[in-house]
Amino acid sequence: MSDIAAPAPSPTMAPALSPALSVVVPVYLGAATVGELVAALRALEVDGGLEIVLVVDGSPDNSLDVCKELVALPGAPITLVSLSRNFGEHNAVMAGLARARGAFAITMDDDLQNPPAEVRRLFEHARDGGYDAVYTYYAEKKHAPWRNLGSRFTNWCADRLLDKPRGLYLSSFRCLSAFVRERIVASYEGPYPYVDGLVFQVTQNVGRLQVHHLPRNEGQSNYTLRRLIRLWLAMFLNFSVMPLRLATLFGLGFGALGAIAAAIVIVEAIVSDQPPQGWASLMVAVLVLAGVQLVVVGLIGEYLGRMFLVVNRKPQYLVREVFRRGGDGLDVERPRVDTRAAGQPHREPSGSES
Repeated sequence: MSDIAAPAPSPTMAPALSPALSVVVPVYLGAATVGELVAALRALEVDGGLEIVLVVDGSPDNSLDVCKELVALPGAPITLVSLSRNFGEHNAVMAGLARARGAFAITMDDDLQNPPAEVRRLFEHARDGGYDAVYTYYAEKKHAPWRNLGSRFTNWCADRLLDKPRGLYLSSFRCLSAFVRERIVASYEGPYPYVDGLVFQVTQNVGRLQVHHLPRNEGQSNYTLRRLIRLWLAMFLNFSVMPLRLATLFGLGFGALGAIAAAIVIVEAIVSDQPPQGWASLMVAVLVLAGVQLVVVGLIGEYLGRMFLVVNRKPQYLVREVFRRGGDGLDVERPRVDTRAAGQPHREPSGSES
């Protein structure tokens, strides 16, 4: 295993001979499935060539060791990116897209629920259709009912918050052109990436393709309810000011109700000999309004908190090592601190430092 001490070229700079397709796979607790996935991908015949980018996202099992063995095997070249800790699926996908070199990049999970045989069909659909992005959808999803319900809710929110075609299903099995890939990698350095939101900031030239979805054969889904909520918040707060506008509308609505109620109380006090009644309902109204105010304050606080973390440069991802097949085993790249190759955000060294 040879160790590359010098910094590698920026991952956004592709060599002269780039493959037609890069397949980006975030790996977390995937030691049992990633080998079969890579073997199936290497068996594909893709016009223009294929590369695989594996991103081990701080997996607590032996996924990294398994992936190192896969890198050394003959076949389509693999770039193995090892992150310093677990950052999350979308962060890992961003790290993989930064290392991809293909004219198109497909992102997919490591659990084999997306058949590798569909990769070539998805790539050809994007290439031949001239699309900037193609999203897959399923006739039937082989996930737990609660997760399917969560996905439908997320897509319903995305229809209203993101500038995307109405009804387009947002799947993690997607194909992006180099035009889109390069711009979303360069445009966002924050710690809360939402890949689909970034895609629709770049293009609306988007296609759809129905594919098969298989049941999970190994282990359980890595998406817990907590992770799904975090992903939903990334979409809900990072790519729209609609929540703040809704808070304003709530304030105006409750203010109008308060004005109407005040007018009713004044009229009742004038025309009746009895003092205004309904202190119980008044207390209920006060509690409801207090709850709404706390929700709005919390919403604003969430925006401010995320801005605080961005200003303090909370990392989107940090690369510990990058492995590639070399002449004498594995070549290891350890990127220089605060360069784009080392992670996001970064500060490129000045000319005097290079």
